[in-house]
Amino acid sequence: MRWLYAIRLRLRWLFRRNEVESELDEEIRFHLERQAQEHIARGIEPGEAHRRAGRAFRDVERAKEECRDMRQLNFIEYLRKDFAYAVRALRHNPVFTAAAALTIALGIGASTAIFGVADAVLLRDLPYREPDRLVAAFRVANSNGKSFLYAHSDFLDVRAGSQSVFDDIAGVATYRAFVTREDGSAEQLSRALVTTNFFHMMGARIVAGRDFGPEDAAPQPLEPGVLIPTGSTAILSYAYWQRRYGGSSAIIGQEMRGLGAHGPRIVGVLGPNFRLYFPPDARVDPAPDYWVANTVAYGASSRNLLMDGAVARLKSGITLREAQQRITALSPSLMANSIAPKSKIVLQPVRDYLVAEVRPALVALSGAAIFLLLIACANVANLLLVRASLRQRELAVRSALGASRHRLVSQILAEASLLAICGTALGVGIAWAGIRGLLAIAPANVPRLETAAIDWRVLLFAAAAGVASTILFGLAPAWRSAQCNVMAILRGAGRGAMSGPVQWRNGVVAGEVALSFVLLTGCGLMFRSLLELRRVDPGYNPHGLLTFYLTRDWPRLEEQHGRIELLRRIQSGLRELPGVQNVSASLTLPLEGGSHLTNQQASAQQRPPADATGADMLGVLPGYFETMGTPLLAGRTFVEADNAPGRPVAVIDRLLAERAFPHQSAVGKRIAIPFWRENPSVEVIGVVENQRAASLASPGHETIYFSEALWGIGVSRYWVVRTSGDPAKLAAPVHAELAKIDPQLVQSKVQTMDALVEQDQAGTRFSLFLIGAFASIAVLLAAVGLYGVVATQVEQRTAEIGLRMALGAAPAGIFQLVVGRGLRLGLVGVAVGVAGALAATRAMASMLVNIRPSDPYTFLTAAILFLSVVALACWIPARRAARLDPSAALRAE
Repeated sequence: MRWLYAIRLRLRWLFRRNEVESELDEEIRFHLERQAQEHIARGIEPGEAHRRAGRAFRDVERAKEECRDMRQLNFIEYLRKDFAYAVRALRHNPVFTAAAALTIALGIGASTAIFGVADAVLLRDLPYREPDRLVAAFRVANSNGKSFLYAHSDFLDVRAGSQSVFDDIAGVATYRAFVTREDGSAEQLSRALVTTNFFHMMGARIVAGRDFGPEDAAPQPLEPGVLIPTGSTAILSYAYWQRRYGGSSAIIGQEMRGLGAHGPRIVGVLGPNFRLYFPPDARVDPAPDYWVANTVAYGASSRNLLMDGAVARLKSGITLREAQQRITALSPSLMANSIAPKSKIVLQPVRDYLVAEVRPALVALSGAAIFLLLIACANVANLLLVRASLRQRELAVRSALGASRHRLVSQILAEASLLAICGTALGVGIAWAGIRGLLAIAPANVPRLETAAIDWRVLLFAAAAGVASTILFGLAPAWRSAQCNVMAILRGAGRGAMSGPVQWRNGVVAGEVALSFVLLTGCGLMFRSLLELRRVDPGYNPHGLLTFYLTRDWPRLEEQHGRIELLRRIQSGLRELPGVQNVSASLTLPLEGGSHLTNQQASAQQRPPADATGADMLGVLPGYFETMGTPLLAGRTFVEADNAPGRPVAVIDRLLAERAFPHQSAVGKRIAIPFWRENPSVEVIGVVENQRAASLASPGHETIYFSEALWGIGVSRYWVVRTSGDPAKLAAPVHAELAKIDPQLVQSKVQTMDALVEQDQAGTRFSLFLIGAFASIAVLLAAVGLYGVVATQVEQRTAEIGLRMALGAAPAGIFQLVVGRGLRLGLVGVAVGVAGALAATRAMASMLVNIRPSDPYTFLTAAILFLSVVALACWIPARRAARLDPSAALRAE
């Protein structure tokens, strides 16, 4: 019988509509008059108080007219009316509109900017043909680490034996080249050595000439001391073609000038913007100036020289897991003749390999940006709840005049949608500025960051964030407002009807506090990691060191005496400069990222090869450890007498000594090095402290140091100069002295060691800066939201506070009461935030240095700091409550 009851109510409404409307007018006039009296009691001039009441009455009259009109409209007209009303309502409340739009713009702008970076770095496909099938093939000698490089002959073995797994496999490596210009001056170029199938496999475009062909791979004799054989062919990069040859096609078929008597013959030009995307530990230059076809006689080449990085394309229909299982089974036969026959081959998608180092940081930053967006939505929802509570009588009038619940929800959602549209538009502008800022401050190891921009994908994300924001901050206030008690509000019992919205607001603010606490905890962990990173002993003294890369057309191996003599002249010449204390050189420098042989096998001579330890090999000049300030722990370091071809001695670091010779002295022991065919073992003459070569955050691999002459290939390219003053001021005198010693010497990468240390910390500082910025904004928004809740509660309980004070409550007691309620709300949020932070900070584990994700000191500090902010947010409304005049409060009520 419900339908009969509904019909009866509808008929009663139709017959009594005018009577109800007149009653409403009287009720509204009475309520507005009472509001005017309240304004007067609070000190507002009577004329202004009545003008405000009059404006409110006209707003109600307009609402009544719109309610009558809305009953005649269709759906489209409903929407148009809703948005027109929303525009007027927001225009009449500019402060609320600006605060809400700016808040949501901050959330959408931050999340969109981080998405733009994450999309460019993590999500977009690499600009290669079928990039999902490209894998990097590493050789792993033991659990100590993996190496991207192979010897030429090893690469040939892998390519011949893996045809059941790969459609194709190509080799690539990059080096520094010495080139003589037409005027006789010298310059350095970046040169890539690739197999002839490389560009075809990667899908690169040739804009002039041709690609490498099978004829370019014919093995050529490799002269001693020369990396590029006579008769090689080359393809120029587009940028170098334009810079050196002016984009002329006439150079196709000619020899490259300045590369010796017989430079490689140019056969083509690569398309613009082709880059090699590999992480820093692969030591691959992303933009070589020219590419040379690898024509080395593989079978005759030394397996000691690691020069080829292997990139392969999986066969169609084979998953990565299946490919790994097959290649693992083939590894013993593929690596049987290598310097480390126990090695196995490990595959990793090229894109995963590229972003492995930066993925944790970007995922953490993306999570922080989403948290900030949620906090912004919660803050705007709080503002809308406050606004809805102030519009209860208006909504009650609309409901009494026939507006359905979904009509009321629609009107409030229209306002929320307009706020989201304005916030999204402003947020896109903030994201544009944010991406440009990130490009300026981001560390250099973030791959493809330069491609981040506001494109259709980023705009689509911003639009989706805007829609999601509308639902998050608009739906709950709209639904709650539509459930108001109409008769209680119209008869003046609105205060009791407000308890529901207040509870909703308490829950929203507690959620804000919890999310903000998670961000604040993450910021604290990153800050402590940065402090720990600065406390790390790198194994050398970076202060007072000037570093640079030095090269020339080095004498060939048969002229080794001349090469060693030139290095000695450089050392002695630089030592004579004022302020210079010591000078030396090595294959690479800690934190620099230069190429060096990684993960070779070494073991105590008495141990079987199965117990071999992976170690980095580094060639150095005498005086290297003294110049670097690396502590000597046992024995001695290299002297000039050790820098000779027939002196098989080595210095090892503490990590290798502890592993190969546990609980005994390593000095005087011999280390077996299987790849060194001529001298399969060397004598350990000293043990030095471990140098953190790859990163300050990691001890890195064990390292064996050899003398420059024993290494035998002119590896000392990275120079270090220790000074007694500011090393940067020594750059010009060093450059002038080098030009005096040999005009053909080319100097590059001039920087201080302190600058390299700062670069290594750039990633941690970058993450700390962004998470800290997000956390600061989040804490501010949470504090504002908490202030709004406490201030509203004080306003609603004015009569109660006045009564308490009239009955003898002291102002200090009222102050403590208000602050205590705010702190209880903050404690609830912090408790929830602790649980959330314990779960969320696990994702940051790889970003932290010597700090656990659940570090109790960080959590305790964040809780104390946050509760202090909560107390400060409650202080203003509590102070206002403590200063209330009891008689005025009771009269106003």
